[in-house]
Amino acid sequence: MKPLRVLSLSTLYPNVLTPNFGVFVERQMAAVAARRDVELVMVNPIGLPPFPLSLHPRYWALRGLAKAEQRHGVDVLHPQFALLPGTGGRFNARLEYAGVMPLVRKLHAAAPFDLVDAQFFYPDGPAALRIARELGLPSSIKARGADVHFWGQAPGTAEQLREAAQGASGLLAVSGGLADELAALGADPAKIMVHRTGLDRAMFRPLDRAESRAKLGLSGDTPVLACVGALIERKGQGIAIEALAEVPGAILVLAGAGPDEARLRQLAARFGVSERVRFLGPVPHAELPVVLNAADLFVLPTASEGLANAWVEALACGTPVVTTPIPGAQELLTDPAFGRLVERSADAFARAINALLAAPPPREAVLAGAAEFSWEANAEALVAHWLRLASGR
Repeated sequence: MKPLRVLSLSTLYPNVLTPNFGVFVERQMAAVAARRDVELVMVNPIGLPPFPLSLHPRYWALRGLAKAEQRHGVDVLHPQFALLPGTGGRFNARLEYAGVMPLVRKLHAAAPFDLVDAQFFYPDGPAALRIARELGLPSSIKARGADVHFWGQAPGTAEQLREAAQGASGLLAVSGGLADELAALGADPAKIMVHRTGLDRAMFRPLDRAESRAKLGLSGDTPVLACVGALIERKGQGIAIEALAEVPGAILVLAGAGPDEARLRQLAARFGVSERVRFLGPVPHAELPVVLNAADLFVLPTASEGLANAWVEALACGTPVVTTPIPGAQELLTDPAFGRLVERSADAFARAINALLAAPPPREAVLAGAAEFSWEANAEALVAHWLRLASGR
């Protein structure tokens, strides 16, 4: 049987310069490529602003990024497209299309594609839909969380998301709650499939807690709370820091980097917990199991998510989760052993943290929360979805 030839767009994808950016998309595509029933052409468009903004350190190194690289068995192409800062992202999708389409035409002429896929709803979704229509192909767009929550409400992009949701041949959502949001945008519910994240089960597994703590320089008997994610206000690390003041003796370990770091440090000083908050910076994905195994609890006071990979990875390490009762979390944390869902306030988080530290669930019971997740199962469901769309079913 001839392999399905798929063009997949994702501005959210790691490269040699930003290896932690969109690791979950990379892991998914590596699992797809390993199946060998799909000929995957992975395109990671790189947005760069015009001169002189392109001289900014954030963009300068990206200017010299190779046009192609291989990562985990996947050949990744890096065409560039123009970014226009200060425009609220409203032009990003059409500029991505303009930057990618010349390459796509050449690739399609050499070996025709069967389907066009987008792994992030904006800007990739509208760009992929336009490419698919020009080539006369079916299209699939995946919703992951912030790509719909933010861009689906922002002026200048909300209508583009609505048109993409209604125009794509098929849609994927990482949770049932996110599928409902797509339906609210006008998408046909029959076109939406819930496609949960995957998990590297060989990487995220129970490790010796004392050894994990020793690697981080933490005491063996100190309560440890871990939070993994970009340091941005939406993730709620500030709420975790405030809650820490009501959790005697505990250490809060923050794995991630972002623009909120200075404010978080100030907040830790204000609540008198600076000595109990450890900023680890951007931890490589392969080192996260040590962080998660060192912790008694994983804490994420997030305002919005689809279905956070970090929740699943924590459970797979046997670490209970305390987070907010958003739809994706409600679908995952279905047993008290998996953790607690609490309102987004410092008092509520402190109460839940103290309760779980006082009466921790058995590790084996926590592990059951991630039992159904793997990248192999994720890839199998994704390819089945693509095949249905390519066959017109």
